[in-house]
This record gives sequence, structure tokens and C-alpha cells, in this order.
Amino acid sequence: MSMSEEEEAERRRLRRQREIEEALEVKSLRRIISAYLNYPDAAEDDVRRYERSFRRLPPAHKALLSHYPSKFQRLRRCISVNSFFIFNMLQAFEPPLDMSQDTDICENPHLENALDDHLDSGERNICPCEAASTSGRISFPQSDQASYGKSDITCKSLEGVNNKELGTESCCESGPGTCNACPGNNRDTDQAGSSDVKINNDEATPYSFADSNGNVSSSAHEWLDPSFQLNVPLVDVDKVRCIIRNIVRDWAAEGQKERDQCYKPILEELDGLFPNRSKDRPPSCLVPGAGLGRLALEISCLGFISQGNEFSYYMMICSSFILNNAQTAEEWTIYPWIHSNCNSLSDNDQLRSVLIPDIHPASAGITEGFSMCGGDFVEVYSDPSQIGVWDAVVTCFFIDTAHNIVEYIEIISRILKDGGVWINFGPLLYHFADMYGQEDEMSIELSLEDVKKVALHYGFQMEKERTIETTYTTNPRSMMQNRYFAAFWTMRKKPVTT
Repeated sequence: MSMSEEEEAERRRLRRQREIEEALEVKSLRRIISAYLNYPDAAEDDVRRYERSFRRLPPAHKALLSHYPSKFQRLRRCISVNSFFIFNMLQAFEPPLDMSQDTDICENPHLENALDDHLDSGERNICPCEAASTSGRISFPQSDQASYGKSDITCKSLEGVNNKELGTESCCESGPGTCNACPGNNRDTDQAGSSDVKINNDEATPYSFADSNGNVSSSAHEWLDPSFQLNVPLVDVDKVRCIIRNIVRDWAAEGQKERDQCYKPILEELDGLFPNRSKDRPPSCLVPGAGLGRLALEISCLGFISQGNEFSYYMMICSSFILNNAQTAEEWTIYPWIHSNCNSLSDNDQLRSVLIPDIHPASAGITEGFSMCGGDFVEVYSDPSQIGVWDAVVTCFFIDTAHNIVEYIEIISRILKDGGVWINFGPLLYHFADMYGQEDEMSIELSLEDVKKVALHYGFQMEKERTIETTYTTNPRSMMQNRYFAAFWTMRKKPVTT
């Protein structure tokens, strides 16, 4: 075979690999969207199960609970309002891939097993209910990420704000670091902007949901058609319920207490460490594991060029909607606590509404350059262009999401400037711990003492350290409150001496 023939064969192989990766990602994204679309049916199944249990009661017991049929109807109205929010969120989402493309290209046992392994990995801490869990927080397997295969970098600025490059080494530059219009994947031709889809409240479709005022939402996207919807495991729908609870933590007045416990110490530390922030040359701050984006936005409002990084499409679909599509504060109503009957003080507590967002993001006073970057932290920020770029890295409930926490710490050190600071807040609830049966799942689970030793090895010096008690997406009116004694520290990267 000649050199030109070998080169052509290699190009065909790489093209085939990209096609397979894209098909796998489309399949994964369809499953995630289907989980959102399956929410109302799964919730209705729960209500019907409650009704079946109620019907089995003897008449005397039913008489004591005569209000229950009314409660079941209230639950259905709450589900309808949640579904209205979810469907409008999906209407505003512009997938970065062609969702109508044929995914049969990845239909072979080896690739299917690979996808299933990703879907199954890390589910121990995905979204356990308070009654059965010591966790109370959400974890997503790799299939939920913005990139299934190789990770290019995709960033999105808040609508109406120009993304400002961090010199020439920012991830928001040409090539793999192009700031495309939507958080998500990543190919040069795969861009998605904030949606201009207008909600038509005049006509109902098979997916017809009403808000608290009776407004009905209808589909404007082909990929929201029922023919594209997949039947997904209930664990996928549980992730949607977790997202609804995460919205309260980041974007509701009811979540202010948790934000004060977790975000406020970080913001106060940043404010004190960078007292003379210049509007012409603001300091830069990276927030890996940014979730729904509130912490990254608050850091931007302090006067930093702030970038959130998130790997989960579940999270990014929702954060993009709130950051880019919210028109006013308290625009939407959700019912976040309806999916558990355990530990409720009253039905009214369980069925109470929450207004979101508590602020209008676009009017919050953000600093030019605020962006969200989709992709796996290790893949995105291992890029050579990231070396020595950031003045600060903030990790909140993040470092224990690693397969290899040593690698996380190494990357954080590498991307910080000399003298840059690493502010961390959170526990060590390793997401891939106890993954029995998953022989290929690495999980390095260090003690806090060992984490600090590793940080010292990579050039960090501890400046401040304390423990803060906090909760995570906890219902403040629940009879059960899971609490963490989170490690909170500030470390500084020591300058390299010559």
C-alpha cells in the first residue's frame, strides 16, 4: 500500500470514528431529552400507585383520610405545572447535533455495551431520596456528559454579553476552543445558539402541559415529536426530579440558606483575595462542576471573568434556559418537593410552590466575559492552551466527582497562574466508590489528609482552612436533614523558583 493510500485509509478510519462518536452522543442526548419528556408519565404512574394503595384501605380507614382523593388531584396539577416548565425549557434548547440523524451506525454489541457501561456508571449517588440516603445530592454518569468521545471545548456567553478571551490561552479561542453558541458538544460545525422559539399557547399537542394559569405549551421542534421519544429507565427520570431540586438550590429564594452556607464563604474569600479588581483587566476565575450556574454568575457579578464548566447535559439544558431565556425574576413556578411522601410535616409543605429564578440573570450585573463551557473537566482543561491561564479556581462539591482525584489536583495546579488561588468547598463523597460489578471504573478515594498531601506535592500552600456545616438540595421543611461537614480551604500555588 502506498503512502497516499495509507493516508486515505487513515482519514476514512478517523471519519468513521467521528461518525460513531457523534451517533453515540446523539443517542445519549436523545435518552436525556426522553428522560425529561417521560417526567409527566412517570409522575402520573406514582400518583396512580398512591391511589391503588388508598383503594385497598378498609372503609373506616378511608374515612379518616377523606382528603386524599383531593390531594391526588392537587399532585396532578403540580405535575402539570412542572411539566410546563420542562417542556418550555426543551423548546428553548438547540441541540448541538442533528437529532434526526440515523444512529444505527452504533448498533453493534461492543458499542452498545460501552454506552450502557457509561449509563450505568456512577449511579449510586445520582439522586437518592432523603428517606433512604446519606447523600442527598446528584451525580451523573459519563453518558450524560457534553461529550461522549473526544472533547473539544464549547463555551457560551450569557446572552447579551460578549465573551472576552483570556489572552491567547483561553479556551475561548479559535479551533477547539471556539466559543460556540451553546454549552454542549463541540464539533466545529455543531453550534447551537440561544433559542428564538416562541411558545404557542393557543394549541395543545400530544405533549400538552399547563402552567399555574392554564397556559398550554406546544412543541416547535421535530425532535420533541413522540416518534423520537424513548422509553428510559426510571433512574433517568429520577435525575430530572433531582434537577428540579437543584433549581431550588441555585435559583430560588428558598435556596438562599444553602447558598449562604456554600457560596457566600467562597464569594467573601474571593472578594478579600482580589480587593483591587480592575474593570479593564478583571481577574479570571474558573468554576468546574458549575451545575446550574449560580455560583459562576455570582463570581462574575463580583468583577471576575468567570467561566463555569459542566459535563452534564441534564444540567446544561436547564442552566442555559435560566441564564439565557429568563425574562424576569420569578417568571416560573415549580413544585420541587412533590415526589416524596416521606418526612413531610403537612400536605401543604409537600405541595408548596417555588418561584424561579429569584433574580433576573441578565440584569444581575455580570462582568463581560462570563461563559459556560461544556465538557469533561479533565479533557477540556488538560489542553496546553490552559496552562497558567487562571487567577483562581473555585471547586464547590466537585473534587469527589473524580475517578482520579490526584489528576484533578494536578490539572488545577497546572492551569493556575503562579500565585493563583484554589478555593475548595465540599465533602469527599466519592461518586465512583463501591461501584461493584464495574471492573473498569477507576475510583481513587483519598482521605482529606492525603488530599492535602497531594496538593502540597503539586505546589500548593495552605493559607486558610476550616469546616462548615451545610446541606445539599435539602427540603428545608423536611423532618429529615442530611448534613455535611464540608472542608473549606484556600490554597495558593507557589511561584516556581529558578
